[in-house]
Amino acid sequence: QLQLVESGGDLVQPGGSLRLSCAASGLTLDYYPIGWFRQVPGKEREAVSCINSSDRRIYYSDSVKGRFTASKDIAKNTAYLQMNSLKPEDTAVYYCAIDRAALLGKCGLTPRQYDYWGQGTQVTVSS
Repeated sequence: QLQLVESGGDLVQPGGSLRLSCAASGLTLDYYPIGWFRQVPGKEREAVSCINSSDRRIYYSDSVKGRFTASKDIAKNTAYLQMNSLKPEDTAVYYCAIDRAALLGKCGLTPRQYDYWGQGTQVTVSS
């Protein structure tokens, strides 16, 4: 059974760090593009980062570039999002997603590319 399970969300002070995990089961995560997105109530889902499955190139939105680092551990079948220098505006529910139609393909920063999503994990940045 396919599952994506995010974890690692927490309450953190501005300037702090968190590492989110996206553990996959039921498929090999390395074969598919992975997207990281976030959403606050009343707003559209926003792209954070994505990882190609073709060449493992990683892309970031301008709002997180230089502060967030996406990666994946093939042996653990898990993707990660390391978030540093967190700001209050980073507060959101964070989701990982995969595009099962793009086997060994390229990722994108639009939510509609992805067809399978995890349940999300809450990140709150506040003093």
